[in-house]
Amino acid sequence: MIRKLKFIFLFALLATVAASCSDYQKVLKSTDYEFKYKKAKEYYDNNDFNRATTLYQELVNIYRGTSRADQVYYYLAKSYLGQKDYLLAGHYFRQLLKEFPRSDYSEEAQYLIGYCYYKNSPNPRLDQEITKKGIDALQLYINLYPNGDNVKQATKLIDELREKLVYKSYLSGRLYYDLGDYRAAVVSLSNSLKDFPDSEYREELMFLLLKSKYLLAENSIPEKKENRLNAALDEYYTFIDDYPNSDHRKEADKFFNNTKKMLNITDEDLKIDSNK
Repeated sequence: MIRKLKFIFLFALLATVAASCSDYQKVLKSTDYEFKYKKAKEYYDNNDFNRATTLYQELVNIYRGTSRADQVYYYLAKSYLGQKDYLLAGHYFRQLLKEFPRSDYSEEAQYLIGYCYYKNSPNPRLDQEITKKGIDALQLYINLYPNGDNVKQATKLIDELREKLVYKSYLSGRLYYDLGDYRAAVVSLSNSLKDFPDSEYREELMFLLLKSKYLLAENSIPEKKENRLNAALDEYYTFIDDYPNSDHRKEADKFFNNTKKMLNITDEDLKIDSNK
């Protein structure tokens, strides 16, 4: 009996699917675009985004230049969004704004452009061009619609995207240091501190900058050594002023003492120099 019921259920399910496919094929073959328009919205409302996308993709060209054109673009983009195809969703939201800048959908489209960039933003170890575009798009939304419904969420997404840039910047400086390219590390770490002064990695960045300057000086040719040692000395003072109780203090002091020896100066010399 149970097996029979299972068979009946399976048969009914297959029949329903077959009927659904048959109906969809009729919609695809139809030349009644008003009918297709209504069915596309019906599929969209039922979260059948794949079928909705196929129909709206055709209707974009059919309704171009009509009062429905922006709406078709909007639902095409939203259908791709429903499929989590953020690349194409973002593309069609941008097209919507480009062709219909005064559309009733403009505000939401501007936010969703930024959201799609956010969803496509890659791992911090990869190129972050998309992340930057996401920040720009979301910031533009906030600037254009300061009282918009999505301002709070846009601000949150911007913060998350910026954290990626901060971490990417830290990783870049760290990579040069790990590779032993101390000159490049000094440039990269300095830029990171300049671009993100409130970075959560600030202490680590400053210590790596000190260490990179010290190691660069230590391995320099005689003509450049003195200037680079003095630069390392200055960096030491900057570091201990900001982080006097750092876990890196002991190692930083070691660099300081070694630098003094290489410069052949004493603490007394430094006191005299600071009083000039």
